[in-house]
Amino acid sequence: MNTVAAVLVALLAAPAVPVAAPADYTTAEAGNPFVDGRYADPDVVIYNDRYWVFPTSSRSYAEQTYLDAFSSADLVTWTRHPNVLTTADVSWAKYAVWAPAPIQRNGRYYLYFAANDIQNNTQVGGIGVAVADRPEGPYADALGRPLIAQFVNGAQPIDQDVFIDDDGQAYIYYGGHGHANVARLNSDMTSLGTFADGSVYKEITPAGYTEGPQMLKRNGKYYLMWSEGGWTGPDYSVAYAIADSPTGPFQRLDRILAQDATVARGAGHNSALNIPGTDTWYTFYHRRPLGETDGNARYLAYDRMTFRPDGTIQPVKMLVKDNFDDNNAIGWRTFGGGWSATGGQYRAQHSYGGKALLSDNHTNAVYDADVTVTSAAGDAGLVFRATAPAVGTDSYRGYYAGLSPAGQVVLGKANNNWTRLGAASLTVSPGTRYHLRVEAVGASLKVFVDDMTRPRITVTDTTYAAGSSGVRVYNAAAAFDNVAVTARP
Repeated sequence: MNTVAAVLVALLAAPAVPVAAPADYTTAEAGNPFVDGRYADPDVVIYNDRYWVFPTSSRSYAEQTYLDAFSSADLVTWTRHPNVLTTADVSWAKYAVWAPAPIQRNGRYYLYFAANDIQNNTQVGGIGVAVADRPEGPYADALGRPLIAQFVNGAQPIDQDVFIDDDGQAYIYYGGHGHANVARLNSDMTSLGTFADGSVYKEITPAGYTEGPQMLKRNGKYYLMWSEGGWTGPDYSVAYAIADSPTGPFQRLDRILAQDATVARGAGHNSALNIPGTDTWYTFYHRRPLGETDGNARYLAYDRMTFRPDGTIQPVKMLVKDNFDDNNAIGWRTFGGGWSATGGQYRAQHSYGGKALLSDNHTNAVYDADVTVTSAAGDAGLVFRATAPAVGTDSYRGYYAGLSPAGQVVLGKANNNWTRLGAASLTVSPGTRYHLRVEAVGASLKVFVDDMTRPRITVTDTTYAAGSSGVRVYNAAAAFDNVAVTARP
């Protein structure tokens, strides 16, 4: 198992906390999605040495009557805090409670939210603010009315983000319907101030903007990020701009987060997290698994966000890893056998062909896993380029590489039957962990065990071009760890 992430700290106005040797991870090492359930629009903050994610519940508008939160001491194992705010606590909010934005000030915890999805200025709704004495709430409506209740500059009052600058001035960024505004928040955090010219709102809409603004500050520069495209479609994505002022002007520079046909679609509505004292950053966002057609099938993820020397942001790569340190297997689908994530490993009971697959669709990739065969018969290993999975010994179309205590490593392909492609002698002791790797580039398939410089098996086969990745047992029980899939050009 990999070392658990040390301490990450949220971007938005959280008080400094002690940190010790924070690690620079590439992604959620214990797997994306990092929490169970359909959620979207995550905002992240640190309160009292715990990390808090406040998302939208990704359901139909009529069912979006509550907000849950998730907290973690290590960004690996998460605790769900249900109903931190509900429409029962807000007299004017009925449904479509969206995009919570948490922040702490004056010894209290504030949670900004949108409700009712208003379409014009005759309807009741907009952006509200709730307050609590604890991060987990319960939060109570601070005003008895929306803080922002009207369309201004064409911006629908939704998708708020709150940012406190180094001088203590707080700002609220928001807007849907293709328009974004910024306003100053007074120190009470429940009323709006004015700019030097007497205005309350300033439009800051960059090119390509749809919704979901997020603000961060780095090296004296202000980074505005926002979502583009349609939230139910695969084109949903995140772009950004850099300015010298918190009010812009913001000129679009590039897209930094978008769908990846090998991993997930609909990636967007992000927030940012920085490890204090370092230049290590992460972005939290939602995405839609491959194969999902329901627009509300959105799940939470985070990945590394890297700045170039000139201050621009590299495109974020959605990586596929799971070290099971959170002792769950969120995102995995099982087909036969008995599976459990315990002790930092993914354990398969003895079965004839039980398999667990991810929802990826890789073509050229390197597949890695630590494999421990825990019974003296059969074999266990990696499935790749798999399609049409079902319960059954060889009920899938794809490749499999496995380790057998009978003294060999095998490679073959399945199509409701089994064809061996190659085998090599290898001492495999039950209960011993081995690192298994498959490199699949085009028709070239190579299998490595422990020694990553010398393949044990090399074959050429053109039967299967792309599909899902996973793990499998055949007439064996096994434990798997440190699963990773790395795309190759």
